[in-house]
Amino acid sequence: MAVVETVRGAVDVAELGRTYMHEHVFVLSTEHVHNYGHGAWWDEEERVAEAVTALRGLVEDGVTTIVDPTVWGLGRYIPRIQRVAEQVPELNIIVATGLYTYDKLPFQLDFRGPGTLLGGPDPMVEMFVRDLTEGIADTGVKAAFLKCCVEEPGLTPGVARVLRAVAAAHRETGAPITVHTSASARTGRIALQVFGEEGVDLSKVVIGHAGDSNDLDYLMELADSGAILGMDRFGLDVYNPTDRRVATVAALCERGYADRMVLSHDASCFIDWFGPDPGQLRGAAPNWHYRHIGADVLPALRDRGVTDAQLEQMLVTTPRRYFTR
Repeated sequence: MAVVETVRGAVDVAELGRTYMHEHVFVLSTEHVHNYGHGAWWDEEERVAEAVTALRGLVEDGVTTIVDPTVWGLGRYIPRIQRVAEQVPELNIIVATGLYTYDKLPFQLDFRGPGTLLGGPDPMVEMFVRDLTEGIADTGVKAAFLKCCVEEPGLTPGVARVLRAVAAAHRETGAPITVHTSASARTGRIALQVFGEEGVDLSKVVIGHAGDSNDLDYLMELADSGAILGMDRFGLDVYNPTDRRVATVAALCERGYADRMVLSHDASCFIDWFGPDPGQLRGAAPNWHYRHIGADVLPALRDRGVTDAQLEQMLVTTPRRYFTR
């Protein structure tokens, strides 16, 4: 029996069910919250309660698993996620290890590792492997996949170190990888090149935010490597409107790529990037929420000729394959 770690412990991958492969629960800066949030815009109990309500809505839509790629750089704090998960036992929450940066490393890592002031092995590899095999901090919760980024700045020295550390942890543990990419800068190609050089099993790589692109040639090139396309920002219309995302997914399904796509929103219960008032974000991106796929995207895909079998592939079968070691 193949199992995957969740916040509440290991589950059989066959029981993951309908899975959204890129959703955050909270995206927060710890320093931001502790210095400016308490007593102003951050109330722990209120935000946890809001998250519980939002995630129960996913369960009502038939979603049984979300994959949360919140790592260092995005504010990962597992005790808060545990509180939420305990109150939504019908939903599996799978968490990640890795590092989110578009350019430089945090100072805590910048002076140690290959080519640095102090030299030695890269401490990220040990950190990531520990999160995957022993658990995150003292929570007992194990990460189940690795997260990294290649944004518009490209393969900076810091980004290259993270990718190679992620690849090393993948080789040691077999854990799959999700990499944030820039569709406009075509950085999925860079990620796959580095991972190929590092001996990564590319069928265990999700190219995050591939769905921001409607360039079928670029998307098929990525998928032909064996990697999985993250069509994972439905509702974030500033990057690509829903109707165009739907048309692109339908076109790829017609070309035989349904087995190399996964669907999601990249939404969150609360994110501090856009100011303290969630209402402003809802006004700017009204469809960027967990229930947009169930309410709007799946009917639109069916109208475009995408079959229930293809939807099952993207929402159930491919996520299950990704997490099967």
